[in-house]
Amino acid sequence: MATENKAKPSTVTNKGKKRKQYLPHNKAVKKKGAYPLRPGVQGFFITCDGGRERQAAHEALDVIDSFFEELVNGKDFGEEPAVLPNKPLNKKITFSYSDDEGDDDDDEGDGEREEEGQEEAIKSNASKEIDASQESLTNKDLDNPNSDDVCHGKVTEETSDNQKDGANIENRADISEEPPAKKQCLETDTSKSATNEKEKSIDKLIEAELNELGDKSKRLFFNLDSGCNGVVFVQMRKRDGVPGPKDIVQHMMTSAASTRKHMSRFILRVLPVEVACCSSEEEITRAMKPLIEQYFPVETQNPRKFAVLYEARANSGIDRMKIINSVAKSVPAPHKVDLSNPDMTIVVEIVKTICLIGVVEKYKELAKYNLRQLTSPKQ
Repeated sequence: MATENKAKPSTVTNKGKKRKQYLPHNKAVKKKGAYPLRPGVQGFFITCDGGRERQAAHEALDVIDSFFEELVNGKDFGEEPAVLPNKPLNKKITFSYSDDEGDDDDDEGDGEREEEGQEEAIKSNASKEIDASQESLTNKDLDNPNSDDVCHGKVTEETSDNQKDGANIENRADISEEPPAKKQCLETDTSKSATNEKEKSIDKLIEAELNELGDKSKRLFFNLDSGCNGVVFVQMRKRDGVPGPKDIVQHMMTSAASTRKHMSRFILRVLPVEVACCSSEEEITRAMKPLIEQYFPVETQNPRKFAVLYEARANSGIDRMKIINSVAKSVPAPHKVDLSNPDMTIVVEIVKTICLIGVVEKYKELAKYNLRQLTSPKQ
């Protein structure tokens, strides 16, 4: 009895609050939020004000996507945007009233009246001919009451022919007077069907785009958790035939420097990241090889001057000079180091245990890739 009277364990306490539900042993727990930064990714290293990482991430996605579309559509290279074939163009119509237009209208009215008078004259002549033929027949019948039926048949045939001719003339006049209402209706029906097809195609494109945005695996840009205060990382998926992070950031900075147009509220600096690896000297030198072959070839007639930019966050166990020397030594001999006026700058950003590497041009000329400084008004 004592065992039966024991209360069953429940998840509700005496105060009415639910206890925490613990998952079984060794079962993965899905973490809310963005995935953490990891090696092997490419994208954009963005700095912002502390505590504004979420707002800066949303703003960065919009800004990067807009400049990516500009590059893909060819606006950066001076190409004219393609005009849709069936798209109506906006035209400015001006109306000017003068005496000449009134005279033209009067002339047109007179011409219409003349045409109507001619049609009425044709109808009256046809009716007069028919009446005259009928009168002549009646007179002949009265003069010769015993005439042959053959002659009477010929006359009747002639009168029928005259009546047919008059009817044909009236039909022609009616056809000429009939307005082209049927043609207009047909044209409106065809235009409506064409517009309906366009609307359906646009709806399908919008649905496909929404489905692509909803599917995280098809997104081109998405946010990764950097784990540091004031740092945002936007990953870009690797695709063939698509502008890379360096091209997008270079286009962004040049357009910001030329237009001085305000683009963002929370973003400070945007740097391209083409290689991500672990923050060790051996891993960095190994990950740098494809970038060195791409931007600093051995056989070249135009050697470039370069500099190394190093910054570390939440990691104090790495020697700064060792990383800088290893990166500088990996560049082949024709190219030289120039800290005052470099053509290319190798960016090395260390965030916790991840090293982010990228190459930029005109680093000092473009205000160290600081959007806020580039878009601020000149003093």
